Amino acid sequence: MLRTHVKTYRQRIGKNHFIIINIFQSAEARAESGNVLASNAVNVQIYKNRKRGR
Repeated sequence: MLRTHVKTYRQRIGKNHFIIINIFQSAEARAESGNVLASNAVNVQIYKNRKRGR
C-alpha cells in the first residue's frame, strides 16, 4: 500500500520566489511467499504557470 501526502508552499526571500514541497510518503509490502519490494520513490514535476495576455 502506498500513501502520499504532499504540501506545497510559496516563499519569497528578497527578490527570489521559492517553491517548497514537503512529501510524506510510506510504502508497505506483504507476501505469503516469495520476494516483495517496497519502494518510496517519487516523481515530481513542476510546471510554470502560463500568463494569459489580452
